[in-house]
Amino acid sequence: MSKYYVNKFLFTVDRDPELLRRYKEDPRSLVASWEQSIGPKLNDAEISTVNSLTDAERDALVNHDYVALFEMGAHFFLSLTIFIAIYDEDYMAKHGPLSFQREFAEKLKHWNGKDYPSIALWQAAAR
Repeated sequence: MSKYYVNKFLFTVDRDPELLRRYKEDPRSLVASWEQSIGPKLNDAEISTVNSLTDAERDALVNHDYVALFEMGAHFFLSLTIFIAIYDEDYMAKHGPLSFQREFAEKLKHWNGKDYPSIALWQAAAR
């Protein structure tokens, strides 16, 4: 289990239009593919077998559950930007500018006044 690995997923997928398209269209397939081929790559010559997603992390990524990802400690900005890239256009067409961002904020309002989720939450989930 690794907070780093979830953040690596969010970062790499958000910055690649083809991966982002695939994540929007078929998240389960993209998450499985990423975990097998992209995630383990350290660079063009090296791979790592140290990191993997937990079932909870995988489920949250597959289901685009940004609330669960935030609560597990995924980087707020990485979560926000990837899901804006996925949902903003559709939300804007139906509900106007910033409608997805407002929904994102509404779903996370239960965190107002609380500290950002700590690594302790991830450690507890791994047990």
